[in-house]
Amino acid sequence: MNERILKWLFDIKDAIQEIEGYFIEYPKNLDAYKSNILIKRAIERDLEIIGEAINRILKADSEFPLVHARRIIGLRNQIIHSYDNISDEIIWAVISKHIPLLKEEVNRLIMEAK
Repeated sequence: MNERILKWLFDIKDAIQEIEGYFIEYPKNLDAYKSNILIKRAIERDLEIIGEAINRILKADSEFPLVHARRIIGLRNQIIHSYDNISDEIIWAVISKHIPLLKEEVNRLIMEAK
């Protein structure tokens, strides 16, 4: 794996850790998420970073094995370009169900690169 791809994997890992870190201080439930604009915007920014890092990875290696890469890039594009159509429930589902899976996948890829 080339060094740029490894760096982008670490960017994804860092963004995931930031998302997880928000819920150390704040409750991790949908209603609390919906009512906290700072947390919502911070998480959206981290999702943008994740999507952009994956986009760069695929530009460097179109066959790179990330399971939902295109969907993650699509979410990034939606957050950036269709910000007025972002559903709190969709973002919540992403951080509750999909981020933990992405975290496992990225950690495995980083370990394999060592």
